[in-house]
Amino acid sequence: MGMDTIKLPLIEKRLQRRYLTLVKSHLHMAPELAAGVPSLPTVTTAFAATQAAWRFLNNDRVTLPKLAEPLRDAGRTALARSHSKFALLVHDWSKLTYPTSGGKLDLVQLTHATDIGYELTTALLVRADGVPLAPMEIHLRTKQGLLSTRPDARQEGHLEQVLPTMKASKTWQLDKPLLHVIDREADSVDHYRRWDAAGHKFLVRADDRRVKHAKKSRRLSDLANQVYAEEKFQAAGEAAYQGKSGTLWVAELEVTLDRPAKKKIDGKSVSKPGKALRLRYVIAEVRDESGKTLARWMLLSNAPQSWATTEELARGYYYRWQIESFFKLLKSHGSQLENWQQETGVAIARRLLVAAMACVLVWQLQADESKEGKEFRDVLVRLSGRQTKRKKPHTAPALLAGVWILISMLTLLDHYNLHNLRQLACKFIPLLSTA
Repeated sequence: MGMDTIKLPLIEKRLQRRYLTLVKSHLHMAPELAAGVPSLPTVTTAFAATQAAWRFLNNDRVTLPKLAEPLRDAGRTALARSHSKFALLVHDWSKLTYPTSGGKLDLVQLTHATDIGYELTTALLVRADGVPLAPMEIHLRTKQGLLSTRPDARQEGHLEQVLPTMKASKTWQLDKPLLHVIDREADSVDHYRRWDAAGHKFLVRADDRRVKHAKKSRRLSDLANQVYAEEKFQAAGEAAYQGKSGTLWVAELEVTLDRPAKKKIDGKSVSKPGKALRLRYVIAEVRDESGKTLARWMLLSNAPQSWATTEELARGYYYRWQIESFFKLLKSHGSQLENWQQETGVAIARRLLVAAMACVLVWQLQADESKEGKEFRDVLVRLSGRQTKRKKPHTAPALLAGVWILISMLTLLDHYNLHNLRQLACKFIPLLSTA
């Protein structure tokens, strides 16, 4: 999907043009001390571009559900090209903190009294082979309430947000079923039962809880150690962990979750009996060349065998790191989200959705396996001036930096003759004439 094929939000033409301009402006690596909306080298002055951006980000007609439409269309279109039986929808939360608030009056207390900021909730669509496609739903918690791409979203606890998002995903017209991937925070018997009863498939990293296996109550860690001792793990290909090369090893058991759920009602812990759930227990380990375990994940899922093998479930959780990379691309490694100077949560949320579309375009560049796609990525990395690893020559931050330079260069050439520009540059930068 190029810039000319983005499905524009249902807003007036003038605002649609401003939206595309803002997406282009976010196709760059923002420096920490200059995280404002940059202007392209056109005949328009930088001040005029800044004013136009401000009007867009503070326009009540530009709603978050409308700005989510291009993202969902991108995810829907990209997923339709995938040949897998299912897709991953990764749920996660991230704090946005602003050391200098920049006049923001709707920052909310997140944990303790001095922990002030916004809370970002994201549901990221990822291909079953780990390629990120698009954020399909976003919430931003502020002092004034919850801002969301879903009109009926309510401010609730983290896990209470998941089921409404699962239900909403049924309306996105995706052509493949979803496996909802969530980290250890989602290890909750009550929520497992509610999600399963509603027909949703989940993959959750579990704590060391008790389950029933072979009619005996066992801890997950004890079962994992038993599998290790019996050498029932199988190698499942390469996997890296925190920059270290390794191999993924997997094993699977069937377990039953029949214990009552623990819920707090009026501050008191109450047991809530429920249906016994038969789940797939997947133990995944990343080991280095010497056999040392770098990481171990205990995973519970109600996905059927017809959907995914043991390895595919293990890698489904392994690919959860894509949402962490998305947060990093929005924050320290891309758009410098925590340094934006917009004064309200709603303006931040609007700009965040624009920046998310820039991320989507970069992911599409990364996923293009054609000869031309690789050549274009090489050009962008060269333009960026960034050093990349031999095994990973095209990173999202490097592509962002290269795209911005390329767009700026092409925009400039719309207004200047290349020969005259070269002469002008050589006159004032003598080194260029000897290159």
